[in-house]
Amino acid sequence: MRRIPASLNAQFNTLLVKNKIPQKYQIHYLKWLRYYLDFCHKYGLSESSPQSLPNFIRKLKEKRQTEAQQKQANKAIHIYYELIRSKPSNKKSGLTKHLRKPEGIDDASYRAKLQTGSSKRDSAQNKPIQTVAKDNWDEAYRQLSNEIKFRHYSPKTLKSYSTWVRKIQYFSKSKDPELLSTTDVKDFLTFLAVKRKVSASSQNQAFNALLFFFRHILNREFGKIDGVVRAKIKRYIPVVLSREEIDAIVGNLKYPYDLVVKLLYGCGLRLFECLNLRIQSFNFDFSILTVHDGKGKKDRTVPLPQVIMPDIKEHLEKVRELHDKDLDGGYAGAFMFDLIEKKYKNCAIEFVWQWFFPAKTLTFVPETNEYRRYHLHERHVQKAIKRAVNKAKICKRATAHTFRHSFASHLLQANYDIRTIQELLGHSDVRTTMIYTHTIKSQTKKEAKSPLDF
Repeated sequence: MRRIPASLNAQFNTLLVKNKIPQKYQIHYLKWLRYYLDFCHKYGLSESSPQSLPNFIRKLKEKRQTEAQQKQANKAIHIYYELIRSKPSNKKSGLTKHLRKPEGIDDASYRAKLQTGSSKRDSAQNKPIQTVAKDNWDEAYRQLSNEIKFRHYSPKTLKSYSTWVRKIQYFSKSKDPELLSTTDVKDFLTFLAVKRKVSASSQNQAFNALLFFFRHILNREFGKIDGVVRAKIKRYIPVVLSREEIDAIVGNLKYPYDLVVKLLYGCGLRLFECLNLRIQSFNFDFSILTVHDGKGKKDRTVPLPQVIMPDIKEHLEKVRELHDKDLDGGYAGAFMFDLIEKKYKNCAIEFVWQWFFPAKTLTFVPETNEYRRYHLHERHVQKAIKRAVNKAKICKRATAHTFRHSFASHLLQANYDIRTIQELLGHSDVRTTMIYTHTIKSQTKKEAKSPLDF
């Protein structure tokens, strides 16, 4: 994080007093200025240009800052602009500070052009060179978002790929994306491995993100990158809990988090699969749970544990009561996916489309001026599990995904065949499921029993 120079700090504080900002809020205004300066430096934007402010506010929104915080940050930066306007010399120094030398021009020629003012404008676009590069990056991010959504990749894929592209933009000092080369990628990957010491999985994720960016956004092949070896991911042995440990964790969980964990372990679900369940996912006649749009956009069915059926039905009644209360209050419905609401007009308010684990509060949608309900936030579940693990004094690194590992290992220990476990977990390749053979005690041929003894 960049520090604010002492002189700027004093001038900004003076202007805060002049604008009648209460003293208890002045430290927050200073914080927003520091964040703004760091943001502009990170993404190669002009600190003195009002065009940088919408991007900064958008970033705050992505970081889930409240509307009040966004307004406060907006006011703080406008006060900073007022400070800049009071100093005419800042305009000239700010321009030369943020204007970068174009590729292929030697330093002497660039200085000559800067003195005449011709380097301030790009001859083709009649725009500042830095603005042209920024516009190209903005267009690249828009195309990246469109390409990932077109392929129906998950929002997490979009987030991770965008993050790595922003990092190489910052690493290359916001060089125009069309000028990026395999040398830039090689230097960036080497920097990640040597300087940042990132894990093998992070290094490979960065490689895949940049490969996608080159092929589908820049429309050119990645090329061979000599000297950079893709990190080999070591085989990870999953953490597995015993049945006693699982019961101890569930005993330390409050409603509805205890039911979430029972489904994670009882059905072998991933956390996002469990939280994305809707009422129609449950088939009580055949005791089957249908998982829609699991990892890889695949559907599968798993048996419902009979021992928790009373808990599930009791929870279902509470969800029904909450839904009726929402309808009486003018509720607009649950958040839906894709364009399903255009196909089924009233699906958002129909009970079968409601979340099985609804959020405790409604979410206001400013675009449509209505309230909708989302499912439980995964962070709330993760924090509840962590607290329960600590209370149970379990000396294992247990997370929400540990219950899925335990589900597979316990089935394997009960002599279920590996292909059945593969289907229940939704794995595309049986080799992924084979990892669980390392989590249970091995049996020698002498220890194995004959089928006649079963």
